[in-house]
Amino acid sequence: MSPDEYCEEKAAKSGSSFYYAFRFLEDDRRRAITALYAFCREVDDVVDETSEEAVARAKLDWWRGEIGRLYDGDPQHPITRALQPHLAPFDLGREYFDEIIDGMQMDLDYDSYPDFTTLSLYCYRVASVVGILSAHIFGFTERGTLKYAHDLGMALQLTNILRDVHEDAMRGRVYIPMDELQKHGVRPEEFQRNLTDDRHRALFAEQAERARRYYDKAEAELPAADRYAQRPGLIMAAIYRRLLDEIADDGYRVLEHRVHLTPLRKLWIAWRTYRRLRRERRRS
Repeated sequence: MSPDEYCEEKAAKSGSSFYYAFRFLEDDRRRAITALYAFCREVDDVVDETSEEAVARAKLDWWRGEIGRLYDGDPQHPITRALQPHLAPFDLGREYFDEIIDGMQMDLDYDSYPDFTTLSLYCYRVASVVGILSAHIFGFTERGTLKYAHDLGMALQLTNILRDVHEDAMRGRVYIPMDELQKHGVRPEEFQRNLTDDRHRALFAEQAERARRYYDKAEAELPAADRYAQRPGLIMAAIYRRLLDEIADDGYRVLEHRVHLTPLRKLWIAWRTYRRLRRERRRS
């Protein structure tokens, strides 16, 4: 199996919405973004699938070393070997990969976050940084696109946090800020139960509204000249905003079941968004 095939398999197996957005890219950009996504999945799995904290920290340290080897021209892992050809063409800075690993380590350092300021650093490292790297791969002409990428990453991560609040709590992690739980009279252990009441709905609606503000801000920040190039991110935004709407329409019952969109629906949203962006490009 080649490095590119390894990354492709990793991305396909995840079932993530990101996979649908990649389909609308040119081959070189698609290979680069697939390798980036595979890297993110790999280091995330270190934390989620390693039961011993010391082992997880050692594995993350190995990945820090591997990023060093990648930028020294001697990568060992299939993912970093797949990434190597794309570093220079897409100006992928080493510091961003280090930040992603630092974000994964925060999952070992924190099981909850006292306030949104602290959570924001986590979201920046595990999502906004990925958005910035992705923007480089997709291509941009104006610096405002990087602000868009930062805020879209925040929006996507906040949507994930809301969708996965029960699943994360069962792993002993709470990503909704503790001061906001206290404001609504909610205890962290309640997220492990399959029960939703008005306190939870009010808390979750507040989280959804914050995510929507980030989506709106990102949309406003994206320069018109870069909209078509950044189509994978806009496809992701369309899919995840629809997911956020589904969560709201379901009464924020994320503790009772995992709200999701079917693969066919994701594909339809992706195709519809792509067609709209293509029409916009032709009119400009």
